[in-house]
Amino acid sequence: MIFDRVVELHGTTVLRVCRALLDPIEADDAWSETFLAALVAWPDLPADVNVEAWLVTVARRKALDVVRARGRRAQPVEHVPEPPAPPPFDEVVARDDALLRAVRALPAGQRDAVVLHHLAGLSHLEVAELTGRSHAACRRASADGLAALRRALVSPPEAVLAPTPATRLEGATR
Repeated sequence: MIFDRVVELHGTTVLRVCRALLDPIEADDAWSETFLAALVAWPDLPADVNVEAWLVTVARRKALDVVRARGRRAQPVEHVPEPPAPPPFDEVVARDDALLRAVRALPAGQRDAVVLHHLAGLSHLEVAELTGRSHAACRRASADGLAALRRALVSPPEAVLAPTPATRLEGATR
């Protein structure tokens, strides 16, 4: 199929996808970027591919690129606030030491999952391959490890503390 015909057949679908995710001006830009990327990839595209589905996928990714870029752009403000003073060095060192102690105190499976996923940036599937555990077990260990770190490092304010079972029973008997 000739690429001009592809644009003619699927251009409106791609534009609908872009407009569903972006404002009209950004959608037009994403539409153009979609077909530029498609033109570059067109010679290597397998003959049996669903062209419309492929273009919609490219358009969605281009739209997401625009949304991500929007988040990185500086926003104009009337008054630039002064940066806060950095915390004292001793406080930073103490916080880092507490985190290191809390991570070391985690069970091995949780520690591996937290360190490999959240610090090394590996996916849960990659962590599973490295540790020899299942994908689900790595996700669970990572979530449990983060929960344990939150409990160890964040003390909840007294006003938000949930009542204990004993205090609930006392309140029910009054």
